[in-house]
Amino acid sequence: MVTVLALSAALAYGVADFLGGAVARRSTALKALAWCVPMGLAVVLVAALLAGGGFGWAAMAWGFGAGLAGGTGLITFYRALARGPMSVVAPVSALAAAVLPVGVGTLRGERLDAAVLAGVLLCLVAIGLVSMENGGAKEGTGPEAGGRRRLLDSGPLMAGLSGACFGIFFVLLKSAGDDAGLWPLVAARAGNLVIVVAALLVTLRFRGGESGPRVPGRALIGLALLSGALDAGANGLYFIAVQDGMLSLAAVLTSLYPAVTVLLARIAYSERLRVVQRIGMAVAIAGVALVTTG
Repeated sequence: MVTVLALSAALAYGVADFLGGAVARRSTALKALAWCVPMGLAVVLVAALLAGGGFGWAAMAWGFGAGLAGGTGLITFYRALARGPMSVVAPVSALAAAVLPVGVGTLRGERLDAAVLAGVLLCLVAIGLVSMENGGAKEGTGPEAGGRRRLLDSGPLMAGLSGACFGIFFVLLKSAGDDAGLWPLVAARAGNLVIVVAALLVTLRFRGGESGPRVPGRALIGLALLSGALDAGANGLYFIAVQDGMLSLAAVLTSLYPAVTVLLARIAYSERLRVVQRIGMAVAIAGVALVTTG
C-alpha cells in the first residue's frame, strides 16, 4: 500500500509540476503560485473536514513548519522551471528532495530489506541519471549569462535549493504523525500561503508596486488551479504513505515524479530525452519493481 500511495503521489506531483511550470513560463513563479496555493489550501481543507480527526497543536506546528519549507521550495522550483528546461530542473530538484529524507530515516534507525534497499538505491541512481544535463547547453548569451548573477539565478541551482526545501517538507510531515487526520496538511498549506504572500509583498516593495505580468487568459488560470489541486492531492497521498511506512521509502518513491514531468515536457515542448535520461527511466522502473516485490 505504501508503494502504491507513494507512486500515486509521484504521478500527481509530476503532472502538477508540469502544469505549474507551463503557467510560470507565461507569467512569473509568484503569480502562478498565487493561484495554485489557495486552490491547494481549499482542497486539503475540504478533505480534512471530511476525514475528521483530532486537532492537535503539535501536529499543526509540524505541518506549518513543513509548509514554510515547502512554500520556499515551490517559489524557487517554479522560478527554476521558468528559467531552465523542465527535463533538467525537475530531476535535479527531486534528487535533492530524496537524499535528505533517506539520510534522516537512516539516522532514525530505519532498516530496509535487501531487495527494497537495492530498489531505493536504484531509484536514487535513476533520479540522478534523469537529471544529467547536456554539458554543451547554455542558458543564455551575453554579459547577463555569465558570472555570479547567472550562477545564482540558474535553473539547476535553484532546482537544487528547492529540492532541499522539499526534503525538509517530507521530513517534517512525517514528524506530524497521523493522530490529527489531515489537519497537518491544512497547516502546511497555510504555511505555503504565508511564504507566497510574503514574497509577493517583498516583490511589490522592491519593484515599486509592480509584481510582474499577470497569468494571461482563463485557460492558464485553469491550469494553475488544476496544478494546485493536484499538488494538494499529492501531499495527501504522500502524507498517508509516510505515516503507514518508512520515511526513506515513501520519500524516494514520491521523488520519482520527474519521470512524469520529463515525459510531458517531451510531448508538449519537444524537449529531447538524452540517452542517459532514457537509461535513468529504465533504472527507475527496475528500482520500483524491486521495491514492490520486496
